[in-house]
Amino acid sequence: MIFLASKEDILTNKIFLSAALPLVKVIAMDIPKLAKKFEHTHAVIQVSALDPESPGGKVATHFIVNAGEWVVHHDKVDKNPHIELEFKSIEAMNGFFKGKIGPSTLPKMRGLKKTGTFMAFMQVLLKMSALLGAKAPPEDEATKKLLVKCFFYLLSSGISTLNKQGHEEIHGWALKSPDRVYSWAVNGYPELSAYIRVKAGKSRAGRGEYKRAMPFFTLRFDNLDSALGILMSIDDMLDATKSGRLIMDGAPEFGAQIGDFMLLVGALAK
Repeated sequence: MIFLASKEDILTNKIFLSAALPLVKVIAMDIPKLAKKFEHTHAVIQVSALDPESPGGKVATHFIVNAGEWVVHHDKVDKNPHIELEFKSIEAMNGFFKGKIGPSTLPKMRGLKKTGTFMAFMQVLLKMSALLGAKAPPEDEATKKLLVKCFFYLLSSGISTLNKQGHEEIHGWALKSPDRVYSWAVNGYPELSAYIRVKAGKSRAGRGEYKRAMPFFTLRFDNLDSALGILMSIDDMLDATKSGRLIMDGAPEFGAQIGDFMLLVGALAK
Protein backbone atom coordinates (compact mmCIF):
# COMPACT_ATOMS: atom_id res chain seq x y z
CA MET A 1 0.00 0.00 0.00
CA ILE A 2 1.30 3.47 -0.92
CA PHE A 3 0.74 6.26 1.58
CA LEU A 4 0.79 9.76 0.15
CA ALA A 5 2.38 12.54 2.15
CA SER A 6 0.23 15.24 3.72
CA LYS A 7 0.53 18.88 2.70
CA GLU A 8 2.33 19.69 5.96
CA ASP A 9 4.78 16.81 5.40
CA ILE A 10 5.53 18.12 1.91
CA LEU A 11 6.09 21.69 3.14
CA THR A 12 8.33 20.40 5.93
CA ASN A 13 10.31 18.35 3.45
CA LYS A 14 10.78 21.32 1.14
CA ILE A 15 12.15 23.29 4.08
CA PHE A 16 14.70 20.56 4.72
CA LEU A 17 15.63 20.15 1.04
CA SER A 18 15.85 23.84 0.14
CA ALA A 19 16.71 25.64 3.37
CA ALA A 20 18.20 23.29 5.98
CA LEU A 21 20.35 20.85 3.95
CA PRO A 22 22.13 23.68 2.06
CA LEU A 23 23.56 24.66 5.47
CA VAL A 24 25.79 21.58 5.14
CA LYS A 25 27.96 23.63 2.78
CA VAL A 26 28.19 26.52 5.25
CA ILE A 27 29.19 24.27 8.13
CA ALA A 28 31.62 22.17 6.08
CA MET A 29 33.44 25.24 4.79
CA ASP A 30 33.30 27.47 7.89
CA ILE A 31 34.67 25.03 10.47
CA PRO A 32 38.39 24.50 9.72
CA LYS A 33 38.49 21.04 11.29
CA LEU A 34 35.66 19.86 9.01
CA ALA A 35 36.85 21.77 5.95
CA LYS A 36 40.18 19.95 6.11
CA LYS A 37 38.43 16.59 5.72
CA PHE A 38 37.20 17.56 2.24
CA GLU A 39 40.43 19.05 0.84
CA HIS A 40 40.99 16.07 -1.47
CA THR A 41 37.37 15.05 -1.99
CA HIS A 42 35.85 14.72 -5.46
CA ALA A 43 32.33 13.37 -5.08
CA VAL A 44 28.60 13.87 -5.54
CA ILE A 45 26.86 13.41 -2.20
CA GLN A 46 23.07 13.15 -2.06
CA VAL A 47 20.34 13.07 0.59
CA SER A 48 17.09 11.72 -0.85
CA ALA A 49 13.68 10.31 -0.01
CA LEU A 50 11.46 8.02 -2.04
CA ASP A 51 8.26 9.75 -3.10
CA PRO A 52 5.78 8.16 -5.54
CA GLU A 53 4.36 11.57 -6.46
CA SER A 54 7.65 13.05 -7.63
CA PRO A 55 9.24 12.64 -11.09
CA GLY A 56 11.63 9.70 -10.94
CA GLY A 57 10.08 8.53 -7.68
CA LYS A 58 12.22 10.53 -5.27
CA VAL A 59 13.14 13.97 -3.99
CA ALA A 60 16.67 15.01 -3.09
CA THR A 61 19.27 17.67 -2.51
CA HIS A 62 22.79 16.89 -3.66
CA PHE A 63 26.22 18.41 -3.24
CA ILE A 64 29.13 18.44 -5.66
CA VAL A 65 32.37 18.57 -3.66
CA ASN A 66 35.56 19.34 -5.53
CA ALA A 67 38.75 19.72 -3.49
CA GLY A 68 37.01 21.46 -0.61
CA GLU A 69 34.70 23.61 -2.74
CA TRP A 70 30.98 22.86 -2.43
CA VAL A 71 28.16 23.44 -4.90
CA VAL A 72 24.61 22.86 -3.65
CA HIS A 73 21.78 21.67 -5.91
CA HIS A 74 18.81 21.97 -3.61
CA ASP A 75 15.63 20.02 -4.32
CA LYS A 76 17.31 18.32 -7.30
CA VAL A 77 17.98 14.62 -7.85
CA ASP A 78 21.29 13.28 -9.15
CA LYS A 79 20.82 9.87 -10.77
CA ASN A 80 24.29 8.53 -9.98
CA PRO A 81 25.70 10.02 -6.78
CA HIS A 82 28.88 8.58 -5.30
CA ILE A 83 27.39 8.67 -1.81
CA GLU A 84 23.70 8.67 -0.92
CA LEU A 85 21.51 8.64 2.15
CA GLU A 86 18.15 7.44 0.86
CA PHE A 87 15.09 7.57 3.12
CA LYS A 88 12.11 5.31 2.43
CA SER A 89 9.69 8.26 2.45
CA ILE A 90 9.62 12.00 2.95
CA GLU A 91 7.98 11.39 6.33
CA ALA A 92 11.00 9.29 7.33
CA MET A 93 13.38 12.05 6.20
CA ASN A 94 11.39 14.64 8.11
CA GLY A 95 11.41 12.53 11.23
CA PHE A 96 15.15 11.90 11.02
CA PHE A 97 16.00 15.59 10.72
CA LYS A 98 13.61 16.44 13.53
CA GLY A 99 15.58 14.11 15.80
CA LYS A 100 13.17 11.16 15.75
CA ILE A 101 15.88 8.65 14.94
CA GLY A 102 14.90 4.97 14.93
CA PRO A 103 14.36 1.94 12.68
CA SER A 104 11.51 3.64 10.81
CA THR A 105 13.48 6.78 9.97
CA LEU A 106 17.00 5.53 9.26
CA PRO A 107 18.14 5.87 5.63
CA LYS A 108 19.80 3.36 3.37
CA MET A 109 23.45 4.27 2.94
CA ARG A 110 25.12 3.83 -0.43
CA GLY A 111 28.69 4.49 -1.48
CA LEU A 112 30.42 3.15 1.59
CA LYS A 113 33.52 2.42 -0.52
CA LYS A 114 34.31 6.10 -0.06
CA THR A 115 34.49 5.54 3.68
CA GLY A 116 36.46 8.68 4.55
CA THR A 117 34.16 10.99 2.63
CA PHE A 118 31.05 9.27 3.96
CA MET A 119 32.21 9.59 7.57
CA ALA A 120 33.19 13.23 7.07
CA PHE A 121 29.77 14.02 5.59
CA MET A 122 28.04 12.34 8.53
CA GLN A 123 30.13 14.47 10.90
CA VAL A 124 28.88 17.59 9.14
CA LEU A 125 25.26 16.41 9.38
CA LEU A 126 25.69 15.71 13.09
CA LYS A 127 27.27 19.12 13.62
CA MET A 128 24.35 20.77 11.80
CA SER A 129 21.87 18.86 13.97
CA ALA A 130 23.72 19.84 17.15
CA LEU A 131 23.86 23.51 16.17
CA LEU A 132 20.23 23.88 15.13
CA GLY A 133 18.99 21.75 18.01
CA ALA A 134 20.96 23.52 20.76
CA LYS A 135 18.94 24.74 23.73
CA ALA A 136 21.40 27.41 24.86
CA PRO A 137 23.73 29.76 22.95
CA PRO A 138 27.32 28.56 22.47
CA GLU A 139 30.04 30.24 24.52
CA ASP A 140 32.69 30.99 21.88
CA GLU A 141 32.23 33.78 19.36
CA ALA A 142 33.12 31.71 16.29
CA THR A 143 30.31 29.24 16.98
CA LYS A 144 27.90 32.05 17.81
CA LYS A 145 28.63 33.66 14.43
CA LEU A 146 28.17 30.36 12.61
CA LEU A 147 24.87 29.66 14.36
CA VAL A 148 23.47 33.13 13.65
CA LYS A 149 24.49 32.80 10.00
CA CYS A 150 22.81 29.39 9.76
CA PHE A 151 19.59 30.69 11.32
CA PHE A 152 19.51 33.73 9.03
CA TYR A 153 20.04 31.54 5.96
CA LEU A 154 17.47 29.00 7.14
CA LEU A 155 14.82 31.64 7.75
CA SER A 156 15.32 33.64 4.54
CA SER A 157 15.42 30.50 2.38
CA GLY A 158 12.60 28.91 4.38
CA ILE A 159 10.21 31.83 3.88
CA SER A 160 11.02 31.95 0.16
CA THR A 161 10.55 28.19 -0.12
CA LEU A 162 7.12 28.32 1.52
CA ASN A 163 6.10 31.09 -0.86
CA LYS A 164 7.18 29.03 -3.88
CA GLN A 165 5.25 26.06 -2.50
CA GLY A 166 2.07 28.11 -2.28
CA HIS A 167 1.79 28.38 1.50
CA GLU A 168 -1.50 30.25 1.84
CA GLU A 169 -0.43 33.01 4.23
CA ILE A 170 3.07 33.62 2.88
CA HIS A 171 2.13 33.38 -0.79
CA GLY A 172 -0.81 35.71 -0.22
CA TRP A 173 1.59 38.26 1.29
CA ALA A 174 4.04 37.84 -1.59
CA LEU A 175 1.32 38.28 -4.23
CA LYS A 176 0.40 41.68 -2.80
CA SER A 177 3.98 42.84 -2.39
CA PRO A 178 5.70 45.40 -4.60
CA ASP A 179 9.45 44.97 -5.15
CA ARG A 180 10.79 44.89 -1.58
CA VAL A 181 13.76 43.46 0.27
CA TYR A 182 13.53 42.21 3.86
CA SER A 183 16.78 41.46 5.66
CA TRP A 184 18.33 40.13 8.86
CA ALA A 185 21.51 41.64 10.32
CA VAL A 186 23.70 41.97 13.42
CA ASN A 187 25.54 45.23 14.09
CA GLY A 188 29.24 44.83 13.37
CA TYR A 189 28.87 41.54 11.49
CA PRO A 190 27.82 42.32 7.90
CA GLU A 191 29.08 38.92 6.73
CA LEU A 192 26.29 37.19 8.66
CA SER A 193 23.45 39.02 6.92
CA ALA A 194 20.73 37.44 4.80
CA TYR A 195 17.71 38.74 2.91
CA ILE A 196 14.65 37.87 0.88
CA ARG A 197 13.49 39.86 -2.14
CA VAL A 198 9.76 39.72 -2.84
CA LYS A 199 7.78 41.03 -5.81
CA ALA A 200 4.30 40.17 -7.11
CA GLY A 201 4.26 36.61 -5.80
CA LYS A 202 7.88 35.79 -6.58
CA SER A 203 10.69 35.60 -4.05
CA ARG A 204 14.40 34.95 -3.87
CA ALA A 205 16.54 34.41 -0.78
CA GLY A 206 20.07 35.78 -0.70
CA ARG A 207 23.12 35.59 1.55
CA GLY A 208 25.13 38.58 2.70
CA GLU A 209 24.06 42.22 2.54
CA TYR A 210 21.70 43.40 -0.18
CA LYS A 211 23.72 46.17 -1.83
CA ARG A 212 21.63 47.31 -4.78
CA ALA A 213 19.46 49.48 -2.56
CA MET A 214 18.53 50.01 1.05
CA PRO A 215 16.34 47.08 2.22
CA PHE A 216 12.71 48.00 2.78
CA PHE A 217 12.86 46.43 6.23
CA THR A 218 15.69 45.02 8.36
CA LEU A 219 15.39 42.97 11.52
CA ARG A 220 18.62 44.11 13.18
CA PHE A 221 20.23 42.90 16.41
CA ASP A 222 22.69 44.86 18.54
CA ASN A 223 24.97 41.84 19.11
CA LEU A 224 25.27 38.09 18.65
CA ASP A 225 23.72 37.18 22.00
CA SER A 226 20.66 39.33 21.28
CA ALA A 227 20.27 37.63 17.91
CA LEU A 228 20.52 34.15 19.40
CA GLY A 229 18.06 35.08 22.14
CA ILE A 230 15.36 35.62 19.51
CA LEU A 231 16.49 33.00 17.01
CA MET A 232 16.58 30.28 19.67
CA SER A 233 13.20 31.40 21.12
CA ILE A 234 14.78 32.30 24.46
CA ASP A 235 13.89 36.00 24.51
CA ASP A 236 10.60 37.78 23.88
CA MET A 237 10.62 39.89 20.71
CA LEU A 238 8.66 42.74 22.29
CA ASP A 239 10.98 42.92 25.32
CA ALA A 240 14.03 42.77 23.06
CA THR A 241 12.66 45.64 20.99
CA LYS A 242 11.90 47.79 24.05
CA SER A 243 15.41 47.27 25.44
CA GLY A 244 17.14 47.99 22.11
CA ARG A 245 18.51 44.49 21.65
CA LEU A 246 16.35 44.19 18.54
CA ILE A 247 16.07 47.16 16.19
CA MET A 248 13.40 47.28 13.50
CA ASP A 249 14.70 49.35 10.59
CA GLY A 250 11.28 50.04 9.12
CA ALA A 251 7.66 50.04 10.26
CA PRO A 252 7.05 47.81 13.34
CA GLU A 253 4.11 46.07 11.68
CA PHE A 254 6.48 44.56 9.13
CA GLY A 255 8.64 43.26 11.97
CA ALA A 256 5.62 41.49 13.45
CA GLN A 257 4.79 40.03 10.05
CA ILE A 258 8.31 38.74 9.42
CA GLY A 259 8.39 37.44 12.98
CA ASP A 260 5.25 35.40 12.30
CA PHE A 261 6.83 33.94 9.15
CA MET A 262 9.98 33.07 11.11
CA LEU A 263 7.81 31.15 13.55
CA LEU A 264 6.13 29.28 10.69
CA VAL A 265 9.49 28.12 9.34
CA GLY A 266 10.66 27.18 12.82
CA ALA A 267 7.52 25.17 13.53
CA LEU A 268 7.96 23.12 10.36
CA ALA A 269 11.68 22.56 10.85
CA LYS A 270 11.51 21.42 14.49
